[in-house]
Amino acid sequence: MLIGSLALGLAACAAPTANGGGPRPAVDSTPLLSTSYGPVRGQREDGVAIFKGVRYAASTEGYRFQPARAPQPWSAPVDALDYGNDCPQADGGDVPLFTSWANDRPRSEDCLFLNVWTRGLGDGGKRPIMVWLHGGGYLAGSGSSHGYDGVRLANRGDVVVVTINHRLNGFGHLYVAGLSGDAKYADSGNVGMLDIVRALEWVRDNAAAIGGDAGNVTIFGESGGAAKVSTLMGLTPAKGLFHRAIAQSGSMSLAGFEPPLATGIAKDILAASGQPTVEALAAMPMEDFIAAMRKSRTRGGLFQPVVDGRSLPRHAFTPDASPLSRNIPLLVGTNRTEMRLQAGLADPHNFDLSWEELPARLKPFLGGVDAAPIIAGMRQAFPASDASDIFFHVATHRNYRKTAITQAERKSQAGGAPVWMYRLDWATPVDGGKWQSPHALDIAFVFDNVAKSLSMTGSGPEQQKLADLMSDAWIAFARTGNPQTRALPQWPTYDPARRATMIFDVTPRIVDDPDGAERELLATLPEGRGR
Repeated sequence: MLIGSLALGLAACAAPTANGGGPRPAVDSTPLLSTSYGPVRGQREDGVAIFKGVRYAASTEGYRFQPARAPQPWSAPVDALDYGNDCPQADGGDVPLFTSWANDRPRSEDCLFLNVWTRGLGDGGKRPIMVWLHGGGYLAGSGSSHGYDGVRLANRGDVVVVTINHRLNGFGHLYVAGLSGDAKYADSGNVGMLDIVRALEWVRDNAAAIGGDAGNVTIFGESGGAAKVSTLMGLTPAKGLFHRAIAQSGSMSLAGFEPPLATGIAKDILAASGQPTVEALAAMPMEDFIAAMRKSRTRGGLFQPVVDGRSLPRHAFTPDASPLSRNIPLLVGTNRTEMRLQAGLADPHNFDLSWEELPARLKPFLGGVDAAPIIAGMRQAFPASDASDIFFHVATHRNYRKTAITQAERKSQAGGAPVWMYRLDWATPVDGGKWQSPHALDIAFVFDNVAKSLSMTGSGPEQQKLADLMSDAWIAFARTGNPQTRALPQWPTYDPARRATMIFDVTPRIVDDPDGAERELLATLPEGRGR
């Protein structure tokens, strides 16, 4: 392992960049990080050294469906001044609430880059390292969002922040092992997760260089990022690479795909591609492969890690919590009205439902359960709610809250390490307050990035109060394995008897079983798969 150093007054150098961009001249006081593969040149902001687009693995071009390889080492410093390429993905629709975070980058199969924010370089510091896994399910997203900027979090808690890009959708999870006997495709259903493992290995090997503690790494993520956190807790090669875990609004990966289902998806995409073999599918131009995914019956929207008996030997949290992560403390939670984002964007009329319309709107979320007793029970539990409120409550519980509670229960019952539960109830004033506490609202507060999140949070003193509360709790958890801070009421661990839950609002409070009415009424609903 090479030890990082701070270099002052570097001469200009025309070396190739770490992320594929053009060369930039070095400047005085430019931080230089010596990584295990070669030196990279960064920048500073508010006392934080920043390295963007640092290569942690070789390009996967020409190696589709195969585990990533180590990059070729380099000796001359390369620029790490801008984010690297995103993984190829289908274009998503614009989300007005996410406008402040948008940061489109080129897309390429050469996408295995990470970003680092740290106050120390090779200074002997033992800072907690917080590795963020982005949302977007297993389909979309990147670690380059402005909402994930790590300057304020690194400064606030003197922690090291790392965000990463990795393979997604069919590039990261198309299980072709059932269609080809070639051993190089044996891990194809999980190469996206194995990319994350490679990034965590980079963090371990370079922890001293970035001023962090290789023995104190926290993985945290929201939505699909939380699903990845959950999967890593059952992923064999990830064992020992992290020591705490935070799952925000995305406990849906309690189980992965079984090989027969994953093989069926691969067969469908192979047929849609018009190619005769897996080798031909692997060799297709990137855009043609994306087109084949879109043309398939799943429209390229059905990917999960695969229980392949190799890296993922069993479901991470089904039927119980994997013993692989028995000693990993877990912080898990959701926002109170997550589905106001997705269902509200899908059809704005969901904000104005009548009671007559409600049964039909709820049907997709009920899994065949009769809507009438559900609606009657919800109206009794929430007498001040209108039809739209009930719709969003049920949809949120089915897609997010139910699996978060299940994950916390199973983790608690497994013993070995504690679990804490939270719920974010603060309502954003954006658009007249119609979104209330939508999916992804927590990101702005966890990263203490209210100023970079105005389209989601709006501005005002309450927003910074929430950021103070949540970011300090996340930092405390990363540092000690316990989210307790002086600003919060006493926060008990979660167990199925008491169900103590921290309610994050302007005035935080502990509530026992705050979802009790919904939890009992909706216990028979199938688990949802949010994003």
